[in-house]
Amino acid sequence: MKAEGVNISQAQSEGTVNYFTKINEQVDVSPLLGELDRFPEMWLADTSRQRKIRCQRNTQNIFLRAAKKPLPPGAKNANDVHGVRSMPGAKKFPCTLEFCESVAKELDAALGRATLVKLLPGSQVYPHVDTGSYYRIRDRLHLVLKSIGGSLLGVEDETVRMREGELWVMDNKKLHWARNPSDKPRIHLIFDLLPAPGRGFYAYPQTDTQCSASVFG
Repeated sequence: MKAEGVNISQAQSEGTVNYFTKINEQVDVSPLLGELDRFPEMWLADTSRQRKIRCQRNTQNIFLRAAKKPLPPGAKNANDVHGVRSMPGAKKFPCTLEFCESVAKELDAALGRATLVKLLPGSQVYPHVDTGSYYRIRDRLHLVLKSIGGSLLGVEDETVRMREGELWVMDNKKLHWARNPSDKPRIHLIFDLLPAPGRGFYAYPQTDTQCSASVFG
């Protein structure tokens, strides 16, 4: 599934904001939802994220692309790990991965990690900051697959309501949170892009030579 009509100049429906950019608002998400409908058991195949990361305890996740393992010597977590591996269940979601790759190509970027995330009804992702060199030089994108009434996401003092079929970039290097006030699960495809030098939205410049070598090598 290709990302048709990516338009980085499209205005935000929520007014002027500093930490969010809407890329597209008419993505056909039905092929991606179809893949999820065929493999509902995948939501509980790996529960490490909600068990180990307290701010994510109200989520269920399907990992498509994740940090390469084993982690380098001395690494406490994956926040500074740039290598990416395809997860065992990723082959069940070819349309989803094709969409991620097509967005990366449109925006002249390299695809990083990718995860399908379900936020449970009446719950939230608690305020947190994505720290580490992996996140610092990448942009984080959200495609809304299912959300009754829209998904509430906040960064610092800004809040937007993301609707089904909308693709957004957000600044996850600052304090951010998400809330699902509805009585139905909210599902997003969340993936990271490493922009080409001089490109990107909220990614910091790639100034560390050693880091850059580990990313592209």
